[in-house]
Amino acid sequence: QVQLVESGGGLVQAGGSLRLSCEASGRTFSGYALGWFRQAPGKEREFVAVIRWSGGSTSYAGSVKGRFTISRDNAKNTVYLQMNSLKPEDTAVYYCAAGLDKTFIVTLTSARYMDYWGQGTQVTVSS
Repeated sequence: QVQLVESGGGLVQAGGSLRLSCEASGRTFSGYALGWFRQAPGKEREFVAVIRWSGGSTSYAGSVKGRFTISRDNAKNTVYLQMNSLKPEDTAVYYCAAGLDKTFIVTLTSARYMDYWGQGTQVTVSS
């Protein structure tokens, strides 16, 4: 049974930092990209960041570029999202996702290409 379990969410003041973690289990994730998406109340789920299996290539949403950093530890089947300079508009439920790596990383910014999803972790940024 494949599981993606997120942790690290919480309440933080604007300008603060949080580090999200997502541990994957239940199968080998060799060849899988890992990513983060988020969904704010009343809004659709949106792409945040993705990293290839090799870890050598990443992509970020424009709204988080320069503030968030995605990384992964394949030995631990874990992906991380370091979030700095947080803003109230970053408030959302953050979901970890895994999908087969693609030729063009831009493809992986679409939720439809993700095969597995976590349950989500709440991030709340107060002003």
